Amino acid sequence: MASATARISDAHYATTITTGQHTLISDEPPRNGGADVGPAPFDLLLSALGACTAMTLKMYAEHKQWPLEALEVRLHYHGGETPPRIERVLFPTGPLDDAQRARLADIAERTPVTLAIKNGVPVQTSLG
Repeated sequence: MASATARISDAHYATTITTGQHTLISDEPPRNGGADVGPAPFDLLLSALGACTAMTLKMYAEHKQWPLEALEVRLHYHGGETPPRIERVLFPTGPLDDAQRARLADIAERTPVTLAIKNGVPVQTSLG
């Protein structure tokens, strides 16, 4: 089960995020009143999607013993569109044939974070 804690205090928007043994900082860029000391929230969302995509496809290729040498996943959030959308482009490296490359793109559509975003995950909020 994934979990995280986000804390904000006197810094204008800089937020410290703790998850497991890791600490991250998120912030807004100066145009939004922040100091840009860390990625903005939507950058973190894209980062999570990119990491999940890369890891899942690497695992799949290893399981199939395919010659995937490296994979770059480029993501862009188009929030100004109606509806908003995420553009994801895969750049696999290695002697993969067209069918293998197509299968990687197909698998990318069903990674855990992809499905959470596409299907929507209910968020329950309460006060502690």
